[in-house]
Amino acid sequence: MGRTRGTWNTRGTWLAGGALAAVLALTGYVALSGGDDGKGTPAGKGGASASASASPGPSATYAPPEDWTEPNQWAALPRGKRTDSHGSAVGFPKSSEGAVAMMLAANTTDIEGEKSNTDEQLRIYRSYIGKADQSSTNAEQIELNAQASDKALAKQMGVSAGQPLPSGAYVRSTVVGYKVIKESATEVSAWLLARVVQKDGETAKESGSYTRTLAGAQWEDGDWKLTGAATERAQQAVQGQAQPKIVAPGDPDFNSSGWTAIREAS
Repeated sequence: MGRTRGTWNTRGTWLAGGALAAVLALTGYVALSGGDDGKGTPAGKGGASASASASPGPSATYAPPEDWTEPNQWAALPRGKRTDSHGSAVGFPKSSEGAVAMMLAANTTDIEGEKSNTDEQLRIYRSYIGKADQSSTNAEQIELNAQASDKALAKQMGVSAGQPLPSGAYVRSTVVGYKVIKESATEVSAWLLARVVQKDGETAKESGSYTRTLAGAQWEDGDWKLTGAATERAQQAVQGQAQPKIVAPGDPDFNSSGWTAIREAS
């Protein structure tokens, strides 16, 4: 499966992969590192190459414009009805908006202090991945991948592996837009647009970028879950189509790409 250069080699993007990283590990569509198809993505306005085959992993990033163009479409997605034992919001309504709200929750990560990427990946796996993709082997592989990324991040930020990040340091991912691909009463697929930010300490400057990911969800036991089968069908549905540009809300291309901006949950 082709993917954009640097997709999993950019540390902040790799760490912020969230549930999609778990789905990739479970399905084997794309390895979590390496496997570049050699198709680079130009920086700046224009986003990822539309000719690249669709990958569910985060794609390359771009710098947002200074001028603001109001998004044509906004959505206030519903909240989960409760918090599960892993600290995740669950219990989303059986609707397209409910499915996208789950995808947003599953792809919102916060790595700082004593909270590691391993903590976040395992939480997401346990809360949001469907039963068919759950196994001790898959959980172990996700944990090993996340531990490797934690070691790399610790080294970058100047602390020993396994130690808390420096004061004021963090890596965060927040979904800021989406575009539904297909929807039914029991399955929804969508592109997700996320903002990833990283700060290496109290006095460090925050850096930010945007990613685009592909997600598929199925209705299972009264809630929405991310599944490898739904993600594979999403990939098949977008084959040969131009992918929505990686552009921030406020960029004119945000509207022409069909993105819907996200307001605070209702």
